[in-house]
Amino acid sequence: MITLYHAPQSRSSRIIWFLEELQQPYEIRPVSIFRPMTGEGSPDAANPHPDKRVPVVVHDGAVLAESIAIFLYLTDAFPDAGLGPDAGNKARGDYLTWLTWYAAEMEPAMFLSFGNELDVPMKKRRYDAAVQRIEQALANGPYMLGDRFTSIDLIVASALDFGRKAFPPSAAIDAYIERCKTRPACVRAIALDSASGVQRLAA
Repeated sequence: MITLYHAPQSRSSRIIWFLEELQQPYEIRPVSIFRPMTGEGSPDAANPHPDKRVPVVVHDGAVLAESIAIFLYLTDAFPDAGLGPDAGNKARGDYLTWLTWYAAEMEPAMFLSFGNELDVPMKKRRYDAAVQRIEQALANGPYMLGDRFTSIDLIVASALDFGRKAFPPSAAIDAYIERCKTRPACVRAIALDSASGVQRLAA
């Protein structure tokens, strides 16, 4: 059984989408978190995350904190879902590169824009490089790895959707977000995220 500790409209929302794509039984356990952008909420003693944040997943006794760790662990645990290339597949290198690039480059670039820091030349160059990388990838296929939807698309598309105003106008990016958001698993996840406190067992 997979258990997701979840706070609505947070980083754990994309994990609901991921679990819907995974098509394995899971349950959602709602927890409260402190939300630094609003100053609201408080840590929940029932949350097993070491920093009392979300997401955190428990699977057969293994506690997984942080989205990328969850994606890597569960895509390997359930390879039939096809959400990531298997070890030994030559596409695995690109897959791992994109996941780490998201954490190291894309998300920081998004917050540089949110923080109005793009007037600093070095930061603007980093931001521009991240935008260019996304647009180049989308020029080569409908998804980040070409024709195949993977957990990379899940994390990149959810971040682009959340932070759309942090990125420049782009028909390619808008079409990509829409393509990902209309996937049945994403539609279900949005409904579940809105239904705070509802436990979910995937079919």
